[in-house]
Amino acid sequence: MLGHEAAPTTDGPAGRDEVFQVEGHGIDPIPDAERHGGAKDLFWLWFGSNLTFTYVINGALAVSFGLSFWQATAVVVLGGLSFFAISAAGLSGVRTGTATLVISRAAFGVRGNWPAGLLNWVVSIGYTIVNTVVGTLALEAFLADLGWSGGHLPRALALAVTLALTFVVALWGHATVQWAERWMAYVLAVGFAALLAFVLPGADTSAPAAAPGASGWSLALVVMLAGPFSYVPMPADYTRYLPRTTSLKALTWSGGLGGLLSSVALGIAGVAAATQADLTDAVAGTEGLLPGWFQPLFLALVLGGSVTNSIITLYSSSLNLQVLGIPWSRARAILVSAAVTAAGSLGALFLVDFTTSLLSFLSLLIIVFAPWGGVFLADMVLRRCRYDSAALHAGEHGAYWYRAGRHPAGIAALLAGMLFSALTCDSELWTGPLVAPLGGADLSLLGAVVAAAVHVLLARRTVRPAGTA
Repeated sequence: MLGHEAAPTTDGPAGRDEVFQVEGHGIDPIPDAERHGGAKDLFWLWFGSNLTFTYVINGALAVSFGLSFWQATAVVVLGGLSFFAISAAGLSGVRTGTATLVISRAAFGVRGNWPAGLLNWVVSIGYTIVNTVVGTLALEAFLADLGWSGGHLPRALALAVTLALTFVVALWGHATVQWAERWMAYVLAVGFAALLAFVLPGADTSAPAAAPGASGWSLALVVMLAGPFSYVPMPADYTRYLPRTTSLKALTWSGGLGGLLSSVALGIAGVAAATQADLTDAVAGTEGLLPGWFQPLFLALVLGGSVTNSIITLYSSSLNLQVLGIPWSRARAILVSAAVTAAGSLGALFLVDFTTSLLSFLSLLIIVFAPWGGVFLADMVLRRCRYDSAALHAGEHGAYWYRAGRHPAGIAALLAGMLFSALTCDSELWTGPLVAPLGGADLSLLGAVVAAAVHVLLARRTVRPAGTA
C-alpha cells in the first residue's frame, strides 16, 4: 500500500453526502459536481465540537499554575485565537477535495507521512476514549441523581449510550456530523452560557500573592494551545466538500470565530470557577458552585460536550486508517476505531483507571505534533496551498514520492523540531534537560516554529505551487 496506491474505496453511490445516509466517500477526491455547502458551516462545526468541558478544565489548570484571573483569561483568549490558523489550513481541503493526512504527503512524502499518520490515529482514539469516559461518568452521576445508583449496570448503560451517540453520527459521515454539531451547539451553547453566568460573578479577580514565573506562564500556554494544535491534522477533512470558489477569508473567519467563541467562553468559566473552589476534581468542584436545580443539567452538558468532540475525532480516525493503507471503505474503517474506543473505555471504567496515565502520554505527543504541524503549515504556505491532487494518491508514480517515498527537507525539519521540543518539554512522563536552565519554562510548542523555519530554509528552492515551473 506504500507503493502505487490502489483507488480509495468508497462506501456507496457517488454524491451521497446526505444527513442520516452513509457517506459515499472516504479519502478519494470529492468531484466538483458533488461539492456543496458554504464557509458558514465551519462556524457550527468548530463552535459545536469545542463546547466541551475540557476547556473548563484547561482554564482551571491555568489558575493552578499560579496565574491570576486576568492573566489566565489572557492565555485562554490567546489559545482561542489559534483557531484562525487551524481554520485557514482548511483551504487545502477546498483545493484538493481530500483529507489533511493525504495532503501532508506533499510535505513528508508518502512513506515519510506514515509514522505521523499512525501516531495521529493513536491520539485521535486516545482522546475519544478520554471523552467517552468523562461523558460516561457524567451520565452515571445524572442517573444517580435520578435515584439509580449502585452496581455496574448504571455505568454500563451510561457507556453504551455515550458510545452509541458518538458512533452512529460518525458512521453516517460528513453531512450528519455537520448537522449534529450544529443542532447540539444550539442546546449546549444555552447551557454553557448559564454555567458562565453562575460562576463568573463570584470570580476572584485580585492579583496572586506571587508572580507565576516562566514555568507558570509556559505551562498555561502549552495547555491552552495544545487543544487547537491537536486539530492540525483534521481541518481539510471538513472542508473537502466545499466548492472550489470558497475563499480563504471566509474559511478563516467562519471556523476561527466558531472555535474562538466556544473555547474562550468555557475557558473563562474554568478560570472563574478555579478562583472560588478546589477543582482537583473539575466536574465535582464546578458542580458545587451551581444551584441544586441546575446540577443535573450541568452533568448533561458535560455528556453532550464529550460527545460533540468525540464525533469529529472518531470520524477523522476513519479517514486516517484509509491514509495508512487499510483497503476498506470509510464506514468499515470506523468500525475498527469504534471497537478500540469501546475496549479502551471498558478498561478505564471497569478494570483499571488508566485515564490519568493516558492523558499524560497523549500530552507528551506534543513533541511530535507541534513540529509536524509546523512543517505542514509552512509547506502549505510555500506551495500557496496549490497541490497536484492526482499525485497525492499516485504513490511511487506521483510527484510526492521524492526519495524512496520520503521528502528529505520535510523529514529533516520534523526531526529538528522534535529535538527542540524534547529538550524543552516539561511533562509528567518526560522533562527535557533545558527546562531547568530555562527557569522551568516549557517551550515545547516552539518546536513548531523551529520545524517550520528549518523546512522553509531547506525547501524554499525546490517546493513551489503545483503547476508552476
